[in-house]
Amino acid sequence: MGLEHVSPDSSPRALCVPGREKQEEEDHRAGRGFETQPVPNPLAYYLHRTPWWFHQLETLFNHFIELVVPFFLFLGRRMGIVHGVLQILFQVLLIVSGNLSFLNWLTIVPSLACFDDATLGFAFSSRPGGVKARVAELQARGVEESRPRLGALVRRVLDISFGVLIACLSIPVVMNLLNSKQVMNTSFNSLRIVNTYGAFGSITRERTEVILQGTASLDAHDPAAVWEEYEFKCKPGGLKRRPCLISPYHYRLDWLMWFAAFQTYEHNDWIIHLAGKLLANEKAALSLVAFNPFEGKEPPRWVRGEHYRYKFSRPGGQHAAEGKWWIRKRIGPYFPALNLTGLRNFFQARQWPLPRPS
Repeated sequence: MGLEHVSPDSSPRALCVPGREKQEEEDHRAGRGFETQPVPNPLAYYLHRTPWWFHQLETLFNHFIELVVPFFLFLGRRMGIVHGVLQILFQVLLIVSGNLSFLNWLTIVPSLACFDDATLGFAFSSRPGGVKARVAELQARGVEESRPRLGALVRRVLDISFGVLIACLSIPVVMNLLNSKQVMNTSFNSLRIVNTYGAFGSITRERTEVILQGTASLDAHDPAAVWEEYEFKCKPGGLKRRPCLISPYHYRLDWLMWFAAFQTYEHNDWIIHLAGKLLANEKAALSLVAFNPFEGKEPPRWVRGEHYRYKFSRPGGQHAAEGKWWIRKRIGPYFPALNLTGLRNFFQARQWPLPRPS
């Protein structure tokens, strides 16, 4: 398989403007999160190339939403509504800029509690006997019947007590947050009441991909062997394949392949398990991929994993003119060529049943 050359746009216009490549490289570095996220969508392709100052404003907005806006909940009804609007807006921006599965959709749900009946009243009919009239009647009845009760006082004491407890348990969490070597997805007490959570601890600086390939050749080391690529349902693979749009759906295997790409197969032995299933043309495993080059044929004799570095092509550039959304360069082998005979001991050591060709 030939190697695709990763190079800047070589058009005459680019060569005549010395500062252009430097500026575009700065923009590229500033927006690398759109390129290196697990499963980019089509809009991420264009957002990646926006100017560096756009990414600076984006970062500032992100910090404002996550570090300042949550305290609006303690500033009364109106600021609570502002909090809800900003949080939902923030999550919508994340949804349209990447395939982050259902994470952002779920985050919107608690923000809906920021809007009371008066705020949401416009969505309901005002006709007599309608929902708004019945709610107003119930609220008026509640005001007439409301009296200070012992239960209310007990509840207030419990609320304050739990608030103090959570504040005390949050001290190590806050200290971890301020630490330059903060730990992600960790609990700090046996009851796991307060913990740290984050989908990603940091943004990777470059995108690498594991490309699975198979061949029907008898000799995997034969230079004339033709290696054909498996295409996954959403993760980058074919250079001319447009980034997918699947949110809030979640292709878990595609995400796992993203994590595996910046580790090694020794840390992800499941990928060798997957290779064994591909060697057997197992239907359950093949249902998780978009394209099987051996469909309707004999299973491959060998399967291997190749490691590539991927980058978005430049909109309007040479590669984009050829219909390529991606450009890539081979790093090296991710795991060597494997066959079912060679995998026998590997599977037995893990008590996995050895797949049988179908």
